[in-house]
Amino acid sequence: MGIVIKDALALLPAGAEDKIGKHSIYIEGDKIVGIDEKPVSFQEDKVIDGKDRLVIPGLINAHTHTYMTMMRNCADDLSFTDWLFGRISPIEDSLTPEDAYWASCLGQIEMIKSGTTTFNDQQMHIHQTTKAVKESGMRAVICRGLVGDQYDRNDKRLQEALEEMEDGRDCSRLNFRLGPHAPYSCGPDYLRMCADVAKEKGLGIHIHLAEGPVESENMMKDYHCTPTEYVRDAGIFDVPTIAAHCIRLNESDMDILKEHNVSVVTNPASNMKLGNGFAPIPSFMEKGINVCLGTDGAASNNSQNMFREMGYLALIHKGVHDTPQCISAKETFRMATINGAAALGLQDDIGSIEVGKKADLSILRLDVPSMMPNNNLIAALCYSANGSEADTVIIDGRVVMEKREIQTLDEEKVYYQIRKICQRLNISGE
Repeated sequence: MGIVIKDALALLPAGAEDKIGKHSIYIEGDKIVGIDEKPVSFQEDKVIDGKDRLVIPGLINAHTHTYMTMMRNCADDLSFTDWLFGRISPIEDSLTPEDAYWASCLGQIEMIKSGTTTFNDQQMHIHQTTKAVKESGMRAVICRGLVGDQYDRNDKRLQEALEEMEDGRDCSRLNFRLGPHAPYSCGPDYLRMCADVAKEKGLGIHIHLAEGPVESENMMKDYHCTPTEYVRDAGIFDVPTIAAHCIRLNESDMDILKEHNVSVVTNPASNMKLGNGFAPIPSFMEKGINVCLGTDGAASNNSQNMFREMGYLALIHKGVHDTPQCISAKETFRMATINGAAALGLQDDIGSIEVGKKADLSILRLDVPSMMPNNNLIAALCYSANGSEADTVIIDGRVVMEKREIQTLDEEKVYYQIRKICQRLNISGE
């Protein structure tokens, strides 16, 4: 199907930065086949009027847990330990695979409706997020969360992870990683096993790292090292690694991440809400570490909205570091797009609007109060937009939302199922 977005403002790469200008974008199949210049053989099956519209590369949520979306607003104002072990873990233990499927559908609806086209998911129930992705039209990198102590190639969760990878081979929008959960939930031998399997299978790793003070204190007490050193020594960083959070790091830890080309995913809303603190993002940037952005799960963030996350990221470090120049709107937006693509190993396919790349695009309305007047639109993406401006979303060349209407999932059915699940599980924020 040939789609043309005609005469819209669009954010395109221009060297090391991004610039906004008026362009027409031609889409055929799953790719962008022309910008401004119409390909000779192109046939217009669908024309999207670009008046009062801004086209951006689809946002990339580089760390989340979509199966937790039903846990929104049910574990608030708690310490990290009470939140995880006192409230969330018991709910997780009660979830069925079908619950996880509907929760993932809900999370994906929320992401699409706020301009996100790709997400990096660590989940518990195999096949369920994969099934939801196949139906929603989103792009995803999925890993089954892994916990354990022993070096065991027959580990049940590992085998489930490998099984799900086979299940996803028929969908080009799906990629997979191994997901050892965190240093505090994985013994050194288990981490070493995950690293060895990842090397053999050509897979990357998605892990939580140095998220809170208790983790760092216990690691030093038990192993006489930092969480970063612990994970490095187990061989995890010998394969492409995405490390979520990375709050409690010293200078040496940062050097380790840089040396091993580890990508850091910062999750400011979740980290603030759980009282875990702020990742040293300006220091990461100074060292040349690839920093990207994620929401974390809705159980700790209450939202899957990347515009909200961009606003937090761009603002909190200005306040914490007493300088408005430490992270710019342009840098923030790149963390939510091309940096996330690079972390996932998908930078040749997504993360920017370029001929030959996948047609993963979000089209935002500019004729709404939050975007008026249309002054500095890159700044507006971080400081003014709230996600509701997303009008049309295209993923892999397919329109998955048009004029705010999801084209792939039945929203009302999803909401109905979520209400039933919450009632059955007696999930309440009170």
